[in-house]
This record gives sequence, structure tokens and C-alpha cells, in this order.
Amino acid sequence: MNLAAARPELRLPGVGGIWVFVFADMTMFALMFVCFMLDRHASPALFEESRQALNRDFGGVNTLILLTSSMLVVLAIEAMKRGRPRLAPGFFALALACGCAFMVSKAFEYTGKFQAGITMLTNDFFMYYFILTGIHLVHVIAGNVVLAVLWRKSRSAPAGGSLSLYESGATYWHMVDLLWVCLFPLLYLVR
Repeated sequence: MNLAAARPELRLPGVGGIWVFVFADMTMFALMFVCFMLDRHASPALFEESRQALNRDFGGVNTLILLTSSMLVVLAIEAMKRGRPRLAPGFFALALACGCAFMVSKAFEYTGKFQAGITMLTNDFFMYYFILTGIHLVHVIAGNVVLAVLWRKSRSAPAGGSLSLYESGATYWHMVDLLWVCLFPLLYLVR
């Protein structure tokens, strides 16, 4: 029996360039996480007191929003893989709606902080908070553009067509989700 013929082809989804970007982006965030933890270790009381000023409900809702959006993207890609491309636009549209809901939630959260007089100049914790969540928010905005493109293209996608564009967009969106899954406990939960 030919083992190569018995196994399906193993490959990374999307184009190779997206994985280079994801690796570079995740490395940048990992370095920022390390800096945050080192500064947190140096000023634990300040970081804990500042963490208490964050609303865990916002963070938790944002986590659910992004996890839901990633699930919807998976459903869209699976629909396309299974020869049912007409289902994909609906899933992409719902994922995009989740991305927009995240942005609205973050706008409310930032507004609350600004109204309370908290800015990135308040202290080191809030400098990290606004930088990390702000860069992540830029990623969400870019991800929403990606989801909008995927939604538009999927409306006319033929069954059995190439999935590279869709898989690359999904990979980016899942990275955005994974970053938040790391940011939420780092900023909102870790004591």
C-alpha cells in the first residue's frame, strides 16, 4: 500500500506569505507581552491597582464576540470546501458584524476610560493597555476590511474554486482572535 496515496495532502491553508506575516506579527506582540510582564514584575501594586480599573465584562464580551466571529469564518470556509459556496457570504457577513461589534464595544470602553481621566499617560499599565489594545484594534479594523472583501468575493465564488484567498483571509482573522485571547487575560485577569 502506498502511504503517500493513503494520506491527504498536508499543507498550510492560504498562501505562504500570510504565514510569514502572522509569524512576524505574533513575534512583535510576544515581545510587547514580555515587556509588559517585566514592568508588571517591577511595579506589581501599580499594575494590580490599574487592572482593577478595567471592566472585565467588556473584555469578556469582546472575547465572545471574536470567538464567535472566528467560528463563523470557519463555517464559511467549510461551506466553500464542501461545495456549498452560497452559504459562505452569510457566514462572512455575520463575522464582519461581529468585528464591527468589537469595534463599537472598544469605543465604549475607551470613552469610559477617557471620561474617567485615564489615558496612556496615566501610568505604565495604561500605557501598555492603550498601546496593546490600540494596535490590536488596528488589526481588527484591517480584519474587517479583509472580511468585507471575502464577503464580496464569496457572493460570486464558483463551487470548487480556489480557496487560497479565503484561507489567507481566515488565517489573518484567526490571528487577530488569538491575539485578543492572549490580551484579555494578560490585561484584565492576571493578578
